[in-house]
Amino acid sequence: MSVTPDWKAATQETVAHLSRLIQAETVNPPGNELPAILFIKELLEQEGFRSPDDFVILESAPNRVNLVARLRGDGSQRPLLLSGHVDVVPVEREKWSHDPFGGEVIDGEVWGRGALDMKGFLAMYLQIFLQVRRLRLPLKRDLIFAAIADEEAGFDHGSKFLVTQHRDLIDAEYGLTEGGAFTIPMGKRRIYAIQAAEKGVTWLKMTTSGKPGHASLPHDENAVFYLARAIERIRRAGHLPVHITPTFQAMIAKAAAQVGFPASLLIRSLSYPWVVSLCLKLLKGQPKSLLTALTTNTCTPTILQAGQKTNVIPAEAAVHLDCRRLPGQSPEDVMKEILSLTGAGVSFEPLDTSPGAAFPTESPLYRLLEQETRRLDPQGMVIPMMMPGATDACVYRQAGITMYGFTPGRFPEGFPVLSMAHGHDERIPISFIESGLPVLWAVVQKFCSQS
Repeated sequence: MSVTPDWKAATQETVAHLSRLIQAETVNPPGNELPAILFIKELLEQEGFRSPDDFVILESAPNRVNLVARLRGDGSQRPLLLSGHVDVVPVEREKWSHDPFGGEVIDGEVWGRGALDMKGFLAMYLQIFLQVRRLRLPLKRDLIFAAIADEEAGFDHGSKFLVTQHRDLIDAEYGLTEGGAFTIPMGKRRIYAIQAAEKGVTWLKMTTSGKPGHASLPHDENAVFYLARAIERIRRAGHLPVHITPTFQAMIAKAAAQVGFPASLLIRSLSYPWVVSLCLKLLKGQPKSLLTALTTNTCTPTILQAGQKTNVIPAEAAVHLDCRRLPGQSPEDVMKEILSLTGAGVSFEPLDTSPGAAFPTESPLYRLLEQETRRLDPQGMVIPMMMPGATDACVYRQAGITMYGFTPGRFPEGFPVLSMAHGHDERIPISFIESGLPVLWAVVQKFCSQS
């Protein structure tokens, strides 16, 4: 016999938990995830969980902590992991309309840093985890809940720490984390993109060398001129070469199947690199940015470095490049593509890299995620998507876990979701939580339960 939670009460409880999580200031850097983790520990203990049998707290550095809890199944199938981070990015308090760490409920929305990225989603995962225990749902898989550190600054104290030093605690067949199945408005359509891939990170320092000298005697062999010329060549090119990935192919195939002719024909034509290149020349604004991110390695100049005194022509000038590479592309591939635009005279120093990730869109779990998302909004378009940025999924992939970005819910019309995460006045509508909890429950129940 199936059991159904009281969703009104569950929503109210999730909102209360989210407010408390937001009030724990876990800005990274420095991180200090401890207050949020201690709150979750308190909740679990109130529910009858006991450490270390049911959950453990793992410290990777002072105040950098992770919590992993487990509900045990009969072991007939491998576990499902629900993973979310408790650290958040910094804020500019003076530019917020309300206290970014107040966790206030205002006009049906929960306000505060992390409401969307990703304490709100983590609170939903936690609520489902608690409901499974309360209703004594019989499980064929262990259900693992992980509240982790350091997603916003390189993963070292969170998912990397767990994968390298405590892999047995998070070892799972499948996992869910942030990044998909929420409403994205696209004109008159509502898109629900389930994250099935993400780009890798390659941070580079690109340097040019020139002739030093006194600035009162200008000359053309100035390293700053050489650097400016290289950056301008990257800008004028518009984008690096187009690559059609399996995830992008799956995305356009799924999208084309959900629209009528002639739109379906236009969407299918995006499987040809030359068509994408043409679109990138014609498009502007956000559509161009998104298509560029989905089909090319990207290269964004961020930090400029040159000289130490105003009256000295420097011998070197450098720029930091934030490059995001497609799955299957290497850092060397990215450097070759940039060099083909800049020409000789630049050198590269890798500063940081992390692997991309791509996961199957025909797995039993993905099909279930797709099915339940359609029920959330039958008129919406459900597609697989590649995340232009990075999440913990790329780290969990190294442990052999198939991860999907699945944080479902329906945003009200006009809600500026794409500008909320990392932005000012971050908040999440309570109606989103109310619409998403039953979807998460259906996925966990159908994928993990014996009933």
